[in-house]
Amino acid sequence: MSDTFEILNRRLKTSPFMVQGEVVKGFGRGSKELGIPTANFPEIVVKDIPSELSAGVYYGWSRVDNGEIYKMVLSIGWNPFYKNEKKSMETHILHEFDSDFYGSTLRIVMTGYIRPELNFGSLTELVDAIKNDIAIAQSSLEKSDHISHRFLEFIQKEI
Repeated sequence: MSDTFEILNRRLKTSPFMVQGEVVKGFGRGSKELGIPTANFPEIVVKDIPSELSAGVYYGWSRVDNGEIYKMVLSIGWNPFYKNEKKSMETHILHEFDSDFYGSTLRIVMTGYIRPELNFGSLTELVDAIKNDIAIAQSSLEKSDHISHRFLEFIQKEI
């Protein structure tokens, strides 16, 4: 495992990164092209990401408005497969919602790092990698050191 993997996971376990922002429309690829819907943060939130959080895939907990708290996988970066020019922060909440929630407040607590941002040779390879990321997040968030972050005041309090 890389030094980045070890450093980020050690840091996030002891001091998870927490952020909230309004859910905005993204590129429209998550649901349509990938079958993996994402909730996107606005540019102002993305610009405030600390530099020590490398572009890559993370996991943790999420909450939309005052709803339930769910597991999530998060991509931070430029999505090299799509050659994005702007950095984005796209959250896939591990729950099936009945409708879109644009304009809602999304809170996330990042507790772990999975991998750096990568380019893929095909859409199928990208989707397979995302499905693997989801499986890693599902199992990792069952561990006590990650479950405890679900109860932080930041994500528990009503807004």
